[in-house]
Amino acid sequence: MNPEPRDLPYRRMRDALAGNTATPPPIWLMRQAGRYLPEYRTLRETAGSFLDLCYNPTFAAEVTLQPIRRFGFDAAIVFSDILVIPDAFDRGLTFVQGEGPRLDPIDAAGIAALDVSPVRERLAPVFETIRQVRAALDADKSLIGFCGAPWTVATYMVAGRGTPDQAPARLMAATEPEVFQDLIDTLVEASVISLLGQIEAGADVVQIFDSWAGILNEHDFDRWSIAPTVEIVRRVRAAAPDVRIIGFPKGAGFRIERYVAATGIDAVGIDWTVPFDVAAKLQSQVTVQGNLDPLVLVAGGAALDRAIDAILEALGGGRFIFNLGHGIVPQTPIAHVEHLIARVRGR
Repeated sequence: MNPEPRDLPYRRMRDALAGNTATPPPIWLMRQAGRYLPEYRTLRETAGSFLDLCYNPTFAAEVTLQPIRRFGFDAAIVFSDILVIPDAFDRGLTFVQGEGPRLDPIDAAGIAALDVSPVRERLAPVFETIRQVRAALDADKSLIGFCGAPWTVATYMVAGRGTPDQAPARLMAATEPEVFQDLIDTLVEASVISLLGQIEAGADVVQIFDSWAGILNEHDFDRWSIAPTVEIVRRVRAAAPDVRIIGFPKGAGFRIERYVAATGIDAVGIDWTVPFDVAAKLQSQVTVQGNLDPLVLVAGGAALDRAIDAILEALGGGRFIFNLGHGIVPQTPIAHVEHLIARVRGR
């Protein structure tokens, strides 16, 4: 390993992702731009729909920067959604208040008709958002771009919505594996286009969210979670070798060690179910990012302090980025976020 010079821009996140240990560790939170912030809720009402907010670069850049101004996180993550890629395929994406995303469910004929050629143009507003954020962001802050992992995005495309166990995608993968492989391959291609566009626009870190990795059996985890991620990492690295890549296979459990070894990512996000001894072992291979339970952040008080201290005790002595084990939830008190940051930073 050749750690990066510490005088480069974006140094706290980049240092950690290069394998350096920082005290205190860098900190950012998944979904840090969102409904728990009153300034977000105000802008969300002005924008109209959620997708209108995602595709308006001025509004999306402002939302991206809001938590940086308020909390001083070490990284901003572009305000967007993992489902902008199926939206680029004209799959009828909408967001239903209180219910989540809806798409036109895809079948074999729909998969055969998918065309990645419009993806870059359709995602141009996301790239413009990143350009605006990078221009406004202090040089010591990283800017994170992202995509959904092909498996996770495919589960929504097949079912047309999120389901408790994403059974429609699992059934298609079992009964029509060649068809499902075509869908995964197309999503790999689209993901690479998206990530490289974000990097070109100014992202210096990218994260691959595999939010539904944990529902796969061992064989399918290798085929549908690990293998597509390997290909995305390979192709992004070939085009942008200086960019750092974080993988987040939520719910992967002990299989996370195999995921890290196979994919070649620079850092792995861990959810709150990953034992500390497993996470500490991973630090000999990659930077670890996580893993506070978002509901403990809601609870606050002594429970929050115990959880923060336990994470720092177990993982703070190695290559580490403090984060949640999943996205921040809307009912999170702002005071609890402020307390979290102060405690992590030792103030």
